[in-house]
Amino acid sequence: MREESLSFFEELLAAPSPSGYEQPAQRVFRDYIAPFTEVSSDMLGNVIGFIAGKGDNRPKVMLVAHSDEIGFMVRFIDENGFIYFGAVGGVDPQVTQGRRVAIHSGKGVVTGVIGRKPIHLIEAKERETVPKLEAQYIDLGASSKEEAEKLVRIGDPVTFTESLERLSGDRVTSRGFDDKAGSFVVAEVLRQIAASGQKLQIDLYGVSSVQEEVGLRGGKTSAYSINPDVGICVEVDFSTDTPDMDKKSAGDVRLGKGPILPRGANINPALFELLAATAGEEKISVQFTGLPRATGTDANVMQISRSGVATALVKIPLRYMHTPVEVLSLSDLDNAVQLIVKALYRITDRNFFIPC
Repeated sequence: MREESLSFFEELLAAPSPSGYEQPAQRVFRDYIAPFTEVSSDMLGNVIGFIAGKGDNRPKVMLVAHSDEIGFMVRFIDENGFIYFGAVGGVDPQVTQGRRVAIHSGKGVVTGVIGRKPIHLIEAKERETVPKLEAQYIDLGASSKEEAEKLVRIGDPVTFTESLERLSGDRVTSRGFDDKAGSFVVAEVLRQIAASGQKLQIDLYGVSSVQEEVGLRGGKTSAYSINPDVGICVEVDFSTDTPDMDKKSAGDVRLGKGPILPRGANINPALFELLAATAGEEKISVQFTGLPRATGTDANVMQISRSGVATALVKIPLRYMHTPVEVLSLSDLDNAVQLIVKALYRITDRNFFIPC
């Protein structure tokens, strides 16, 4: 991965973006793609990069990935200055206690910790249960409600503090790979298409969407406004190459073996075959999974927007999803970018994707 792209990825991950509070990350995305695309934003906060193609009756193709991450929201401050919070998105209460967090207030970042009773004082039976999120609290170091209220207010978003760090080889860890890894891929596809100087035979829209974790909202509104013929959603998926994963239910997926191409009712068969054929002919490593139901991604709402969209998913293998220590392989990101770029040059006719 080129140095400038990795720096962009690191900046994107560092920017806080719980659902409904995505604008710090969206600004990073917008600034990165502005030099080589026509950029717009909508009322919900989606950021859209546009590259016009050549020829008449060009199909409209939409790439989408969501910028929002899981997080928390300040909901109550007690008389001693402890902060009680709610989850934004699917947060696992088993991974929250004993962690540092950042509260993103109007006055700047306020550091806190999610408290945990010392193990010495936890009864044996109590150790068998996980405290509900409503019972957990953030300690700012404040000694009173009044002191805490000078630092934060109700509704402030909260994130884990972890950012990008290198592991062995090309593997990296961070919070928020779900789905800033996808937003990164969308931005890099736009950059490489623009840099190639070779016009596509499509009009290309690259979207960094919002509020996916709380109902696929940005994907729904952006698909409605763009009204694409073809849509590719870039997401993350479960890597099953750790000791505690069940390959029988989630498939055999490994880090560093390439992006994942799912099949199923949410996936247009012609678009799937085009992506799979592109991977084979360009010698790009990919993996395959089966999805017998709705995918739970922006592809869901894109597929059924207006009169229907030919949709597909390109997914990045990810370990430890929805934790502060998600892990992926940078080569899988690079391969996802190359696969989508090569496939886009093969799209010329919207009628090709009508099932028959």
